[in-house]
Amino acid sequence: MRRTGLLYDERFMLHKTGPGHPEAPERLTAILRGLKEADLLTKLIPIPATAAAIKWVEKVHSPKYIHRFEEACLLDLGELDSADNLICQQTYETALLAVGGILNAVDMLMEGKIDNAFCAVRPPGHHAEMNEALGFCFFNNVAIAARYLQIRWNAGRIGIVDFDVHHGNGTQHTFAEDPNVFFYSIHEHPSFAYPGTGREFEKGSGPGLGTTLNSTILPGQGDAEYRRKIMQDLIPAFDEFMPEVILVSAGFDAHAADDMSDIKLSTEGFSWIMKKVFGMAVQYADGRLISVLEGGYSLDLLPKLIRNHVEILLGL
Repeated sequence: MRRTGLLYDERFMLHKTGPGHPEAPERLTAILRGLKEADLLTKLIPIPATAAAIKWVEKVHSPKYIHRFEEACLLDLGELDSADNLICQQTYETALLAVGGILNAVDMLMEGKIDNAFCAVRPPGHHAEMNEALGFCFFNNVAIAARYLQIRWNAGRIGIVDFDVHHGNGTQHTFAEDPNVFFYSIHEHPSFAYPGTGREFEKGSGPGLGTTLNSTILPGQGDAEYRRKIMQDLIPAFDEFMPEVILVSAGFDAHAADDMSDIKLSTEGFSWIMKKVFGMAVQYADGRLISVLEGGYSLDLLPKLIRNHVEILLGL
């Protein structure tokens, strides 16, 4: 059995989004219930959540945006930049805790204390841009972790796999010109017209041309199309890039029973994807992989989906 870390903290529930908002604290309640019922919690190594130092957040977000986010929460303005991004007075502190916990996971991974990790955090991150909150996201958790790996741990080649049903626009834009971070996203397009990025012709720019890759999935498609695109696009790309560490933006909203998309991915389809991604981590990165929760809004499905996801990391 592998040494798998779990980042979870009750304080992630303090970010309140109000009645009817899909990105609700109950998502984590459901995830924890699934792990408990499967008797997995005792098999996981706890990762502490501590507030991230602002200097690391500034590697992805502008100081002006960070200050604006903090001020909006202190003033209890109710939202930041859009009606999707509802906030409360604790949202800023919660977002810092999520980032800090993920950076702790990176440290434990690179110090050899864990083999891999799943980070059950909220708010999610992959839509957050340098200067703008978008799509329920405020700080780009995975992007900050990648920059931290580069600077703090001198990681040479970082692979990011984003299988959330929506394109990780913020992550892609952060690394568009960076040849040492390969960003791969598989997502629905068109996806309720959101976020509108992630076309297959978007391949990065400048020195980063070729290290951005998008696989688009048409509405109504499911397991077969995901398998075809991953085998055709992701596997050859990582075979060439050979990442030293893999970060996963793990969104579970492409499931057939999730109201956030028109994609028909099955529970088994998610497991197939994760097994492929983890296989590449074993092949190229000595198993070094950190998975970070993004979307996934079916409270009935999340317990089983996350249980399967964590069992793959544990090697069960």
